[in-house]
Amino acid sequence: MASAQGTWEERRARIAQILETVVNDNTTPRNVRKAVKEAMDELFNERYSPSVRAANAIEKIEEVLSDGNIPSFTRTQLWLAISLLESIKAGQY
Repeated sequence: MASAQGTWEERRARIAQILETVVNDNTTPRNVRKAVKEAMDELFNERYSPSVRAANAIEKIEEVLSDGNIPSFTRTQLWLAISLLESIKAGQY
């Protein structure tokens, strides 16, 4: 079932693109980049269903979202990624 926002693979690619931008941004604190990289790894973990992968990725991102050193643009990107992940977690893919 493909939703108006695309298939699972299309959505995962969009989320990965957002997270990759954060990982490659040198203004983002190292601990945040590390957590975002781990979240990206969770998205591609074939052992789990898309919903579980999304939940695991959200958990990784939320661990660092309260870091006061995150630039506002990066924080916005992370919230966008979480929003997309939440729809996958809810089974809307």
